[in-house]
Amino acid sequence: MSLIKKLAGETALYGLSSIFGRFLNVMLVPLYTRTLGPGEYGIVTDLYAISAFLIIIYAYRMESAFFRFGTPKEDREKTFSTALISLLISTAIITGLLFLFAQPIASAAQYDAHPEYIRWFALMLAFDALSELPFARLRLEQRPIRFVSTKLVNIGTNISLNLFWLVFCPWAASNGITWVHWVWSPGLGVGYIFLSNVLASLITLVLLLPEFRAIRLPFDKALWTKMMVYAAPLIIVGFAGMVNEMLSRTMMKYLLTGTPEENMAQLGIFGANYKLAMIITLFTQAYRYAAEPFFFRHAADENAMQTQSEVTKWFTIAAATGMLGILLFLDLVKHFLGKDFHSGVGVVPILLCANLLLGVYYNFSVWFRLKDRTGLGAWISLAGAAVTIVLNILWIPTFGYIGAAWVTLICYLFMSWATWMTGRKHYPVPYEIGRMAWYSISALGLWGISTLLEPLLPMAAIWSLRVLLFFGYLAMVWWLELRGRSGSKKAE
Repeated sequence: MSLIKKLAGETALYGLSSIFGRFLNVMLVPLYTRTLGPGEYGIVTDLYAISAFLIIIYAYRMESAFFRFGTPKEDREKTFSTALISLLISTAIITGLLFLFAQPIASAAQYDAHPEYIRWFALMLAFDALSELPFARLRLEQRPIRFVSTKLVNIGTNISLNLFWLVFCPWAASNGITWVHWVWSPGLGVGYIFLSNVLASLITLVLLLPEFRAIRLPFDKALWTKMMVYAAPLIIVGFAGMVNEMLSRTMMKYLLTGTPEENMAQLGIFGANYKLAMIITLFTQAYRYAAEPFFFRHAADENAMQTQSEVTKWFTIAAATGMLGILLFLDLVKHFLGKDFHSGVGVVPILLCANLLLGVYYNFSVWFRLKDRTGLGAWISLAGAAVTIVLNILWIPTFGYIGAAWVTLICYLFMSWATWMTGRKHYPVPYEIGRMAWYSISALGLWGISTLLEPLLPMAAIWSLRVLLFFGYLAMVWWLELRGRSGSKKAE
């Protein structure tokens, strides 16, 4: 339990930058959905979905290879230097190619008039890719304070620039403050979102430059080959994961049956409502920051499998609690978005379940990395990607973004099941599957009870019911996991 508490503490620290920090970023969504139309927000959703694929090419999972080969202290400097030199060379090449072919790429993505978007994203991804390995080193060396503070600077810069360009400058211009025209043009619009991100990523990289002093020559070709062999299947896993998470957004503008403008508006509505389900993803991200190096550090412990089982159960409890909170108060949470986006709120329960399963899948998939069986993980990810592609092609034209949401849920359910089944054979962690399922299903059941009873109750009673159900869920967890377990130990 002490190890679990330690992991929880590290997750809480990383959560300061991941959950709280990204929550602040998500707080930009009300700004976007009130200053941009669904079509313009569709551009944001589309380009960030494309960038999610490109960052995998830029970083090619060097951080995972660093965890695998750089965990022993005696190998850390050499592993870090080899990985970082590789990233410096490849980043320069990829960025140069994107700049060179910006216009044809923009045309293929249906942004013929804005090749600058491609160049801005190339710079942003270059800065992010070069920052990723220093961030990984901070995680491995258990320096969460520096990690968190740097992440928060990134988030604060991004938010400040968005507010400056999208709120202050239009207000200043309308009130006769002329100097803003030196740094702002009303015609650029959505481009300021991208520029804000570019500058925030640049500042982050500058803050991490002291970590680059650890580079040592010569470049170790043999070690680099080992790292690439290890990372190559994880690149496939990453691409497949992005297919499952992001491809539906890019496919919508081609598969929906409306005009290009109508399709982009539907994409914007889907993307905005996806943000409402992001709390589970944000928690999972914070957890991953702490968990990946944690599992590598303790892989040789005698009780490593039991620890992983406990960690996965508590992850499920935390994620299910967050899901229940959003579902019970969804009619309040939806006002986070502008009114033009409320029509898509029906996808939120589906995506919340999907994101919970994504977190469970991550826990189940740890054994691939620990046992150097990343190739098997790649095959499962490819199968999940195939499910996503086929079902999206079949369902998006008929069911629209509701179909895309169900595809996401089905894909993560399949991948969780497949990873658990293969893990039982190769790395038999004694997961409490029944209890994990109970906590997830009971959260949905309580939401269902609320949905059935609320039409029969006055407003004051509705709010009381929701609070009662939420705290009733917490009481059940306390009884089963804390009081119940301690009572059984005393009986023994």
